[in-house]
Amino acid sequence: MQRGYKVEIEPTPQQALKIRQSIGICRWLYNQYLAENFQLYEKIGGGIFITAYEFDKYVNHVLREKYEWVVECGAKARKQALMNAEKAFKNFFEGKANRPTFKKKREQKVKAYFPKNTKGDWTIWRHKIQIPTIGIVKLKEKGYIPTKARISSGTISYKAGRYYVSVLVEVPDKSSEKPQGEGIGIDLGIKELAVMSNGVVKKNINQTPKVKKVEKKLKREQRCLSRKYKEKKKRGEKTVTYSVNIEKQVVKIQRLYQRLTNIRVDYENKIINEIVKRKPSFIVMEDLNVSGMMKNRHLSKAIAAQRFYYFRNKMTIKAKERGIEVRIVDRFYPSSKKCSQCGKIKKELKLKDRIYRCECGLEMDRDLNAAINLKNAREYKIA
Repeated sequence: MQRGYKVEIEPTPQQALKIRQSIGICRWLYNQYLAENFQLYEKIGGGIFITAYEFDKYVNHVLREKYEWVVECGAKARKQALMNAEKAFKNFFEGKANRPTFKKKREQKVKAYFPKNTKGDWTIWRHKIQIPTIGIVKLKEKGYIPTKARISSGTISYKAGRYYVSVLVEVPDKSSEKPQGEGIGIDLGIKELAVMSNGVVKKNINQTPKVKKVEKKLKREQRCLSRKYKEKKKRGEKTVTYSVNIEKQVVKIQRLYQRLTNIRVDYENKIINEIVKRKPSFIVMEDLNVSGMMKNRHLSKAIAAQRFYYFRNKMTIKAKERGIEVRIVDRFYPSSKKCSQCGKIKKELKLKDRIYRCECGLEMDRDLNAAINLKNAREYKIA
C-alpha cells in the first residue's frame, strides 16, 4: 500500500530560490489557464474548456517566447500545474465543486511537482534526500522517511517561510491483521475533544496555556499589521497592500498560524495513534453537522478550532491501514438523550445539563453516556 510522508527541509539559499521560482511559475500558469478558460466560458458557456495538453502546447510555442522565465521551471512541473487546473474545471462542470478561483501568492497553496527523471532522483538517506533539478537537500526530521523506500515523484511546498517535501512511499499492508480488542465509541465535543466509551477523556487542547499564549501573541501581531495599513492610508499612499514592513509582518502572522496548526495536528495525531494501537474491533463516531454548528456565532470559533473533520478523516485512514472497521452513526441518532442503561430517551435534556440522570437510577457524565450509546448503536454505515 502507499503512504504519504511530509517533512520540513533545509535548502541552501540557491536551492530555496529555485524552489520559490518553480512554485511561482506553477502558480502563474495555473492562473493563466483559469483566465483563458473563464473568457471562453463567458463567451460560449457549457462544459467546453481548453485542455491542459492544448494549453501546454500554447505555453511551449507562444508564452515561452514572450516570458523567457517560464522555462526555468521543469516541464513536468508546469504540466502538473495545468493538469490540476483542468481537474478543477472538470469538477466545476460536473457539479462536484464550486467555480475554481485564482491562486494568491500570499495564501501559498501551490506546490511544485518533481517527477523521477534519473535513477538517482528521490534517493533517501537518514538525514537528506535527492530531489530532481534541486539536488541533495537536508531533512529536518531525520529518519522519518524509510531509507529503503521507493519513490516515483514528490512535491515541494512553501509556507510561512518554511519549505516542505511530500512523497508517496510503498509500505507493507497491515490491513490483513485482524484486531481482537473491544469496540470503542467516541463522542467529539467542545468542552472535551473526545470522550470514549471506555472512560478515557481527551481534553480540549485549545483551552491550555500553551495555545492561549500563541493566540494572545497572534492578536498582538494582527493589531500591529492593522496599524501599518492605517498609517499608509493616512499618508495617502496608493499601494496600501504592499511594503517591505507589511510583508515582514504578514510572515510573522503566518508563522503563528502555522504554530497553532502544528500544535493541534500533533495533539490529534497522538490521540489517533493511541486509539489505533489498542487494535479495537471497531470505532464508532457520529456524523456531525459541522456546517450547521458553525452558524452559531457564539461557538463557531471554538468549533472550528476543534477540527472535527480532520479528526474523523485521519482516524478513518489510520484505522483502515490496520484493518479496523470505522462506523459512522447518523447525525439524528439521539446519542446524548438516550439512556445507555435502560434505553429511554430524555427529550427535555438541555445543553447546559452536563450530568445525565435517568429514572432507572443511572447518573453519568453526559458525554460518556453518548459515547457508550454510539458504541452500542445498531444502525450505522461503514466509512
